[in-house]
Amino acid sequence: MSHCQVASAQTQTTVPSPNARSFEARGHEFITPETQKAIDRGLVFLANRQHDEGWYFANSYKRNVAVTSLAGMAFLSAGHVPGRGPYGKKVDKSVEYILSCVSPSGFIKRDDSPEHGPMYGHGFATLFLAEVYGMSPKPEIRESLKSATQLIINSQNKEGGWRYKPDGRDADVSVTVCQMMALRAARNCGIAVPKTTVDNCVEYVRKCQNADGGFRYRLGDRPMSEFPRSAAGVVVLYNAGVTDGRDLERGLGYLLRFPPRQDLIPTNNHYFYGHYYAVQAMWHAGEENWRQWYPAIRDELLARQGPDGGWTDLQINDVYGTSMACLILQMPNNLLPIFQR
Repeated sequence: MSHCQVASAQTQTTVPSPNARSFEARGHEFITPETQKAIDRGLVFLANRQHDEGWYFANSYKRNVAVTSLAGMAFLSAGHVPGRGPYGKKVDKSVEYILSCVSPSGFIKRDDSPEHGPMYGHGFATLFLAEVYGMSPKPEIRESLKSATQLIINSQNKEGGWRYKPDGRDADVSVTVCQMMALRAARNCGIAVPKTTVDNCVEYVRKCQNADGGFRYRLGDRPMSEFPRSAAGVVVLYNAGVTDGRDLERGLGYLLRFPPRQDLIPTNNHYFYGHYYAVQAMWHAGEENWRQWYPAIRDELLARQGPDGGWTDLQINDVYGTSMACLILQMPNNLLPIFQR
C-alpha cells in the first residue's frame, strides 16, 4: 500500500521518531482477545447483511453509498482485501456497487437511496475507492477515483469547505472532514490534489474554531462547540498535514473534556460519527493521549454490542453503527493508509 502525506504550504514534513514508530507497531497490543471476538462478531453481522449487488440490507438508508463504503472499510481494516481473505469477495461486491454508482460527472450517488446529504456519501465512497485502489490498482477504479476526486476539488466553496451538494454554495465542518479525508487518500494514490485546495480547507476549519478549542458548525453560526464536529475539525487538520500548533492543542484539549464513559452511553447526537473521528484524533496525537482514550472507547463499545454482534444506531441504521464500531476498535491494526500517522 502506498502512503503519501498530504502537506500544505503551512507545514513541513517530519520524520517520525523511533518512539513514534514503535508506538504504531505496538498498537495491536490494545486489541485484547475480548476485543477481537467483538470485532469478529461485528464482521459476521455485516457479512450476513450484504445484498448480492454489494449494498447492505437495513431498515433505513438502503442502497446508501456511504454505508456500503464504511462497511467495506471495516473489512479492509481487518485485513480482508479485494480477492483475498475470508471476506475478500464481500469487499469486491462493495467495490462493484460503488463503481456502478459513479456518474459521468464523477459524483458517487444513488438516486433511489435515502441520504442526509449526498456529499457525505460521495466523500466516504471516494475514500473507500482510494483505500481499495492502494491494494488493487485496477484502471477502472483509478478512473472513477480520479473523477470523484476532481468533483470534490471543483465543488469547494469560496470559504474553503464543502456542504451537502457539490455546488460550492455553502460549507460546514461536518461535510468538510469527509472531503478532506477523501482528498488525502486520493493523493496517497497519486491522484493530483492542488495545494491551494488543501490550504484553503485548513484556513476554513481554523476560522471555525471557537475560543474553547471546539468547532462551530459553519462560519457565521453562533460559536457553539459540540463533540462530534470538534473531533471532525481536529481530524481535518491532521489529514491536511498539520502536525502541531496551538489549533491542534486547543482542539485536543476540548475533546479530552468528554472522555468515553460506560455509564454515560448516549443513543443519539451522532455518537458513532463523533467517536469515529475522535479515535483518529487521539491516534494522531500520540501515545499519551491514545493510552487514555482507546481503552475507554473500546470498553464502552464492548458493553454496547448487541447479542447479534451488531451495534445499534437509531439515526442511520445498524449496519452503519456496526461498521463505525468495527473501524474504531480496529484503529490499532494500523492497516489503512488513511488512518496511519
